This record gives sequence, structure tokens and C-alpha cells, in this order.
Amino acid sequence: MNLNQISEMGESVFDPIRERVDVNVDALVEREGVVYRIAQVLDFETVIGVAVESGRSSALRVGELRVVSGDLAAVHSSNFDLEDIADEDWRIAEKRFAAISPLLDRSDLGRGDVELRAYESGVDTATLYRWMERYKAYRLISSLIPQKRGWKSGNGRISSEAESVINEVIRTYYLTSQRPRVEKVVTEVHRICLLKGIEKPSASTIRARIAKVSEREKLKGRGFKEKANNKFSPAPGQFPNANYPLSVVQIDHTPVDIILVDDTHRKPIGRPWLTLAMDVYSRMVTGYYLSFDPPSETSVAMCVAHSMLPKEEWMTLHNVDADWPVWGVMRTIHVDNGAEFRSNNFQQSCSLYGIHLEYRPVKQPRYGGHIERMLGTLLFEIHDLPGTTFSSVAKREGYDSEKNAVITKSEFEEWLVKLITKVYHRRKHSSLGMTPFRQWELGIFGSGDLPGTGVPPRPVDRLSILLDFLPCFHRTVQQDGVTIDKLSYYSEALRPWIGAVDEESGEKRLFVFRRDPRDITSIWFFDPVLKQYFRVPTSEQSLPPMSVWEYQQVREKLKLQGIESFDEHQVLHAITELREHVDKSKEKSKKARRASQRRTEHEKNISPANPLPAAPNVSPLPTTSLEIELSDGPIKSFGDIA
Repeated sequence: MNLNQISEMGESVFDPIRERVDVNVDALVEREGVVYRIAQVLDFETVIGVAVESGRSSALRVGELRVVSGDLAAVHSSNFDLEDIADEDWRIAEKRFAAISPLLDRSDLGRGDVELRAYESGVDTATLYRWMERYKAYRLISSLIPQKRGWKSGNGRISSEAESVINEVIRTYYLTSQRPRVEKVVTEVHRICLLKGIEKPSASTIRARIAKVSEREKLKGRGFKEKANNKFSPAPGQFPNANYPLSVVQIDHTPVDIILVDDTHRKPIGRPWLTLAMDVYSRMVTGYYLSFDPPSETSVAMCVAHSMLPKEEWMTLHNVDADWPVWGVMRTIHVDNGAEFRSNNFQQSCSLYGIHLEYRPVKQPRYGGHIERMLGTLLFEIHDLPGTTFSSVAKREGYDSEKNAVITKSEFEEWLVKLITKVYHRRKHSSLGMTPFRQWELGIFGSGDLPGTGVPPRPVDRLSILLDFLPCFHRTVQQDGVTIDKLSYYSEALRPWIGAVDEESGEKRLFVFRRDPRDITSIWFFDPVLKQYFRVPTSEQSLPPMSVWEYQQVREKLKLQGIESFDEHQVLHAITELREHVDKSKEKSKKARRASQRRTEHEKNISPANPLPAAPNVSPLPTTSLEIELSDGPIKSFGDIA
């Protein structure tokens, strides 16, 4: 990972690299400067490679393989922030992907097939071949964006008012039995925007929003309800299109049925939240996120990143000696209708990786049955642990969960990883007739006459994936830097963009910033020319690491004191007072202990992109170990995204 590169300006800079290492037969890979062609895949950990120059065969560990250096010059064409792409470019890229999609996974593909598809798509055969090569190099839809158009110079997003108008017209006008043409929808949106005095969005933007409506929604809304039900309703015990590994991954949240204790006093602090992802085809757990924070877009980002990334270092982190050979980009993510799954950022993140995002139909629980049954299975195992809350008040009768609680979060997480990898994955599944691990193996490597999909390409860089799913903001750059939620951030990387103006609109230019809500004392700035991320700290360097939720409590405290406009020094003073208050009461108060442990977990800075963080180079700030009385519920007025 190229996380902490230092630029000439002394900045922490990061190049997003979205390539993945192909570890299937005939793929070219590199290890320690030697280029190999993979001759045989032995298992998830080992392949046989033949050195291109010497012809010598060697056993190669999959985790040590890298993309061939000669190909890395092309990586910069994928260096961008997904929010920095115009709607029209996305529309063209998605149209091109639709043209090549039927050809991508065919083993018997011939030129005649490509010529036929080219004719059907209205393009030259050579053009279709070129699109296929570009897509296969990165496995990203963004690689199909037209080179001549380039990335937008300004920011092509529209106002929230215009977005609301588009959504309302699609819902009440387009998705009706009258079945109006797209041109009529564009006219209707423009008409309503004119009446409301809203700047009208472009026709291509409106078409792009219509294109995102799922086929199922279109059929049902436009008078084909029976056809939609016949096409998309699964038979009992089945899930549509989940017929190979990573074809469909379901994600859901649940509070865990156990009371945990804090690290310091080992006294009760309450139940954690678990976000879990499952491969429907094999029932393998692809990833999870365990936290004392309520479900949010951050929970989803961590879970998806954990699903897509290799897990060897994660197993080392939790001291678990077991195999968890699950990584790769899923074809479809299936979720419920929670706000954290419906954000524009999450939808565009999925689109970037070619992931189809599918929502569970409202009031039809059978569509979420697989993930809910798995969560139920895992929660049932927890009922044997001290401090369990069981699944209901009736079952808990006579048992004092808090009195019996003895397990910390880190201890529980180690137990959870062992449960997943050593028990659940290796136990025969009643619906499969075999273990999830064996089903996964068969789906990857095949058996007899049934071909497998092959080992999924391994991501080259961890941080790129996590950043692509983390919450983002769009801000102008001023003389004093950039301000997000009344906190100022500045670094030399921002200097060239101070007062920058959009060439097309003539207005101040908006730039992409991303942050991890667990520590908002720094953010990531994406330079649209250098195609690199720069870490930008707060202007006030004395601020200690703090989460977005803790900062919200600080703002509320200052507001109660009648301070509406505050600076970083006042924030620092308020944090000190609140944490000292909790330090005095946390041995007596469960709420204070939970807040203290919550901050401790945030400061560990452990994530799927950084499972084994190095020791910090700078000593902790000399602040008192304090905590604030955080509420356990979500912050309605703050959240993950501004």
C-alpha cells in the first residue's frame, strides 16, 4: 500500500490504485521483480508459475503476487475520485458496459460472437474489442469512460431541490401505466423546475437517473406487475441469479445478543452492533463490521471493504489460525431500504466497481431470508456466552445479563471470527447439502463437468477500496483552507486551488473530500489534476483524535453555553471538560463506560484497509483521558454525510 508517501511539499499523499491481481491460469503476475505466467492454481493460497524469461516453474504464494510492473503505467488512467466524473460520462460508460457484458465471462468466445454483438450494439467490432480490453485491465466501469471527453472540470452534481423534482417526477409520472417516453419526463422535470424557480438539470442527468431505476421497478410501475413478479420473485429456498460465488451478496445489521464489558474496569457497557455480508450462493460470510456505533454509511463502507479484501492480516490481528479465502468484487449487493444503503455516495461507489445494487422489496421478508437466517444462526451461538441477552425478554427471564457480562469487544471479536471460520463455514448447511466452505471451493475451482469461476482477482491496494466507499463532501477551497462542520482544514496541497473557479459555470469550483467519521481530525482531498489523495489535517493541530459523534456532543455543549460561533480552542476546552466529567463517572455509569470504550475503539484506527496499523510516530497529545456522555442513538442532525 502506498498510504504514507511524502510529497515534495511534505504532505501525506496517496495514489488510488484500483487494479487487481489476476490469479487464474495464463495470467501474468510478478513476484520480487520476476514475471511469471500462472500455469496451475493449486488452492486459494498457492499457484504454480512459470518464469517468463527462464521457463523455470515455482510454487508462488497468492498473497505475494503483484501486478506486472510494466503494466503499472496504465494505472494512472484509473486514478480519480468517483465523484469527479460527469453524469454524461457515466451514462456512456454504462452503455458501453452493457454492450460488452454478455461477452465478458464466456470461455467459448469467438470473433463471430463479437461481430454479432458489435452489430447489435451499433459499433465496430474493433471498438468492441477495445472496450473489452480496457474493462478487463481494471474490471472497472470507469475504464470505459470516453477518453476524449475526459473528467469534468467542474462539479456536475445538481442541487438537492432539483434532485427531489427528478425523483418525484420519476415516481409519479414515469412509473405509471401511461408509460410516458423519456423525452416527456425531461420536459416535465424542466417545467416543474421553472415553476419552482429551480435551476433545471440537464437532459442527460435526468436520463441517467431514469437509467438507475431497476428493471423490476420499471415493470411494476409501468403496468407490468405480473410480469415483474414472475421474473423477479424467487422460488421457495432460492434467490434469483445467485448461481456462482459473489454473484449476490446480502448485507444487514443487527444488535448483538450480548452485553460486553469495557477494557479498563471490565464492567458492562451494553450491546455492540454487527454489520454482516454473506455470499448467497455458498452462504460464506464475505465480511463484517463490529462496532458500538449505530448502523451508518461508515458501517456499510467497512463491511463492503472487508468483503472485497483478502483477510490474512485480519486473521493475524485476531489471533485466529484458520482459512478465510474470500475476497473480490461481488456482482450484486442486495440490501434493505435503510438510508445508509440509499445514499448517492454508496450507489456511485457500487457503480464504480460494476456492482449492481438491488433493494429488498418493502414488506416482502422472503427476499432477506438468507442473511436473516444466518444472523439468527450466529446470534443463537452467542446465547451460550456469559452476558447474553438471549433473543427475547421471555427467554432471558431469571438471567441477569449485566451481572454475568465478562467479555470485552476484542475478546468477543476473536470469538466471532473463530465462530465464522472454524464452525459456521465448516458445518454442513441444510439447504446446500454440504459446508459453505466446500460450496465456495466448488464454485471457484469447479468439479467434474461443472466449471468454476476461477479465483477472484486480488485488489492491489486496500485504501483505494475503503476510500471509495467512505462518506464524501464537496467544498470550495478558501484562503484559510476548507471548512467541514465548522472545523477548518489546511495543507499545502490545497494552495493551488484557493479561489478556483469552474470554467463552465463561472462559479467557485467544488472539490471532493472524504473522511473517516471515527477520526475527523484529518480528511482526504482529491486533487483533480494530479489524480492523488492528500491527507489534510485540521488547522488547529492541538485537537486530539475525535469521532464525528463526539464532536457533535461538543457542539451541543457549546450551544447550551450560548456559544453559536466557536473556534478550535473552544472545542479543545469543551472536549477536555466533557472527557474529565466522564473519567470521574465511568466506573459508576454504564453510559460513561460505553462512551469511553467507544472512543478507545475509534482511536485504534483499525479498518479493513489497515488491519495491522503501525505504532504511531508521534506521542499522544498530553490530554487527560476523558470521555463525554455520548448518546447511543444516531445523530439525526449530523450523520456521516453533510
